[in-house]
Amino acid sequence: MSEATVQNRAPAGADAPRSIYLPEPATLVDVRPMTKQEKFFRFQMARAEGMKYMPGQFAEISLPGIGECPISISSSPTRNGDGSFEMVIRSAGAVTAALHRLSPGDRVGVRGPFGTHFPVEDEFRGKDLVFICGGIGLVPVRSAIHYVLDQRDDYRKITVLFGARSPEERLFIGELYDLKTRKDVFFQETVDVADPTWGGNVGVITTLMPQLRLEADRTVVIICGPPIMYKFVLLELRKLQVANRNIYVSLERHMKCGVGKCGHCQINGLYACQDGPVFRYADISSVREAI
Repeated sequence: MSEATVQNRAPAGADAPRSIYLPEPATLVDVRPMTKQEKFFRFQMARAEGMKYMPGQFAEISLPGIGECPISISSSPTRNGDGSFEMVIRSAGAVTAALHRLSPGDRVGVRGPFGTHFPVEDEFRGKDLVFICGGIGLVPVRSAIHYVLDQRDDYRKITVLFGARSPEERLFIGELYDLKTRKDVFFQETVDVADPTWGGNVGVITTLMPQLRLEADRTVVIICGPPIMYKFVLLELRKLQVANRNIYVSLERHMKCGVGKCGHCQINGLYACQDGPVFRYADISSVREAI
């Protein structure tokens, strides 16, 4: 791929390739609060074909005069027939705080999509899938979960484990309930600290893992969450004899440009924005700084 274009992202019959450096306009069509810190956003690209992406990728969202930031795409391409895409954005800085002040009809700039994606079309097919998500780590993995549920016959057993710090920090509560009630999904969740409204499991996410009954050689595990979570989840997976080649992680680093130029997200010789954010764990297990 040329450094200056995204030819592989343009559909057949499209006009000239688009620059990876120039934002394209998009309109905010839906926004609503999810927690005290996070809001749900749905954007519609100005170009008719919308954005073509795969689960696990991210895009750069910009506001003129303020800046831009990389945000994971949370929707599945199986559910964006109108060309829109969804994100969950935590207010954590100048750009994200400004995004939280937007209303439907406001416009933003978009670059992307960028990065690697979950291999839902090849490596995952015909396998048992275990999604292990902590906190806002559910956001990028939601795209993959929706994708495999929409192609349900292509996959074997699907397990979703989700952990949050408290009940009020749970994301996509209605969707979590839907997962719990589906007969073709094994779903469990936990919170670190309960409140009077919570009647479920209390403890870190690894307290759910002893319930797993895996056929290790035909199971793929997908992990995304806070950095401390990876270490202990990986230790539990080792006990369950899941090979590193069957583990995929989505890593967030301090990405900036999204195209491997600024170096903010470099991990030794790897760039999270290009070589990731989705990595097969076997490929990075020897890189001390990775996890």
